[in-house]
Amino acid sequence: MTVTVQRVVHASALLDFDGARILTDPWLSERKGYHQGEPRSVRSAAELPPLAGIVISHGHYDHCDLAALAGYPDKAVPFAVVRGLAGRVRAAGFTRVTELDPWQSTRLGPVLVTAAPALHGVPEVTFVLQHDRTSVFFGADTLRIPALDEVARRFPALDLALLPVNGLRIRPAFNKQVVMDAAQAAELTRALRPRLAVPIHYAFTAGRLREATVLKLVRNRPDLFRDATAELAPDTDVRILAPGEPLVL
Repeated sequence: MTVTVQRVVHASALLDFDGARILTDPWLSERKGYHQGEPRSVRSAAELPPLAGIVISHGHYDHCDLAALAGYPDKAVPFAVVRGLAGRVRAAGFTRVTELDPWQSTRLGPVLVTAAPALHGVPEVTFVLQHDRTSVFFGADTLRIPALDEVARRFPALDLALLPVNGLRIRPAFNKQVVMDAAQAAELTRALRPRLAVPIHYAFTAGRLREATVLKLVRNRPDLFRDATAELAPDTDVRILAPGEPLVL
């Protein structure tokens, strides 16, 4: 079986499990204060390929762009989402939505999707996606929390981990960190032991004013994750992918 991953932008990626394509955390538009910082490989929902399913980790706009996703023509495409989000997905016109708590599972076509823990300041889950003998961990934009160590116990042979690395902090909230940084993502890689790792969630920019007053993040430095992983988890191969660049597992 062939599995291919392509980044769309930010934490949005297309995972192709031998023809069964899963879209993660769709973000297909921009607005003031939310700039993708890199060219999106899919310009609109109408350009998406036929999908076996969509997973959404949480309800923030840059991971759950339902207004733009409403242009996807197949309103019966199945979703797996964090608990509490189904109403918003249905309001966008989609009819098949399953909410998951950590360690609950559902199928999107032939792909088994299992929610895993996350921590981000709003309800969120991460996901493990499995088909045949291939397994992928999608880290959304969670913090590095001890509960994620359980992923390694339950899924001891991960082929790929998609991990956020920009270390986003909220300045007004006492510089509160809400996303893991590159070093923390490398430490999680050591715990998960995937064969391959791809950094995500690093090109986003909030604009000069918001970054000066509200947000603090490390932008466009996936190399920091690559270098930290080389030291902490040398058995994992890190691939930095441009949007649209395919990686075959």
